[in-house]
Amino acid sequence: MTSAVAQAGVPVPQQARGRRSSLTRSRLRSAWLFIAPSLIILALIAGWPLARTIWFSFTDANLNNLSDYEFIGFENYLANYDGEWLGLLTDPDWWHSVWNTVWFTLVSVSIETVLGIIVALILNAAFPGRGLMRAIILIPWAIPTVVSARMWNWMLHDQFGVINDMLLRLGMIAAPITWTANPDTALWTVVMVDVWKTTPFMALLILAALQMLPGDIYEAARVDGVHPVRVFFRVTLPLIKPALLVAVIFRALDSLRVFDLIYVLTANSRDTMSMSVYARQQLVDFQEVGMGSAASTLIFLIIALLVVITLAVGRVRLGEDPR
Repeated sequence: MTSAVAQAGVPVPQQARGRRSSLTRSRLRSAWLFIAPSLIILALIAGWPLARTIWFSFTDANLNNLSDYEFIGFENYLANYDGEWLGLLTDPDWWHSVWNTVWFTLVSVSIETVLGIIVALILNAAFPGRGLMRAIILIPWAIPTVVSARMWNWMLHDQFGVINDMLLRLGMIAAPITWTANPDTALWTVVMVDVWKTTPFMALLILAALQMLPGDIYEAARVDGVHPVRVFFRVTLPLIKPALLVAVIFRALDSLRVFDLIYVLTANSRDTMSMSVYARQQLVDFQEVGMGSAASTLIFLIIALLVVITLAVGRVRLGEDPR
């Protein structure tokens, strides 16, 4: 009632404003009280390891003896010795892994978004067995990434894989292809496997948004004789844009930190090395905790920056409706 009076231009009594302000503060305190345990747990399981990783990135720590290290500042990132620039930011392998990760993210998320919309539209239609189809479509997403990657690794094997055998029988190739070892096909193969696995996730989120759309809009469009394609681009797509943006952000975050899929399929191959695989190589293979932590810190900063840019471009404000 008070808000309605205020919107009508009628002055709100000071006492009413005081009650509303007190109620807002009470709700705010209750909200903080409820989320405080979650924030504490999150700080312990995520904040502390992140802070420790950032700290190690400024040291010369080695995996052989983590208790014996010295603070070296930004030397793991960039340093000049006798006129020669050294550090992570001068390593061509690092920049190549950045390019691989960005390329993988752009291509895989784009394909998954398009396929997810198509699958969601199909599953949103009424047809016999729709419930069973919705359950079946989630199977690739439910399989653990390591398991599905190992499964595809055997299927893509150049000697024993069913993919090469099928293509040879169809006459589409003349000789078996080493899909995960060939520089021309390795990254595309990883993208294909990722699309197979995570398209159901995109479809699930988009389907949830489609289920919430009001049916009277489509009934009016059908009565007016509007073409379904025009209805999709003028009505459906704008209405599901917030959910679609959330799905894209979630998938982009996953893709930017991809590790297990690429590592299982192609190991430490430079042609497909992602930023996370590079960080693991520095940390485990070379036992350079400082350098590996620096790479991990940059991954965190890159992902955080892209999230901020995405939210700004999409004009999504936390706690507010998009304007």
